[in-house]
Amino acid sequence: MNSSTMHKLLLLCMLAALSLIFPVSQAQEETTARRDKGHAVMNKLSGGAGQPILNALRNDFPFLADAITDYSLGDVWSRGTLDDRTRQLATVAAFAAQGNLAVLKVHAGYALKLGVTPDELKEIVYLTTVTSGFPRAIDAAHALREVFNAQAANAASK
Repeated sequence: MNSSTMHKLLLLCMLAALSLIFPVSQAQEETTARRDKGHAVMNKLSGGAGQPILNALRNDFPFLADAITDYSLGDVWSRGTLDDRTRQLATVAAFAAQGNLAVLKVHAGYALKLGVTPDELKEIVYLTTVTSGFPRAIDAAHALREVFNAQAANAASK
């Protein structure tokens, strides 16, 4: 082996060692970009208030909170085909149909901030009777009543 070949081989070994010590990969850059988009969506939806349920989840299950931020918010919610208002209506309908009332209340609050009216949310609940039955719709109606009452209480205290 001549000295030029040895020099190239040594350089390749050094670069390989450095990449192990300082791994900067395209995947990490993509994760950072997805997370940044996810945080931007959360700030937009919450009016900069953050999301307490997600923040609490981050304490004990950071990998799950990161997956929600990266995928649900960064990849799905950041798409431009639907506007945020329409996304919130669809999301409230999905959580009403699932009976996931805690998350329904969060998204109903976001929907109201985005200009969805209480009557439109009530109509979503009524539609749930067709897709998921009256028990789910009744539960969703109770959850929405809590959201409406909290919103009225917040408005009265200002």
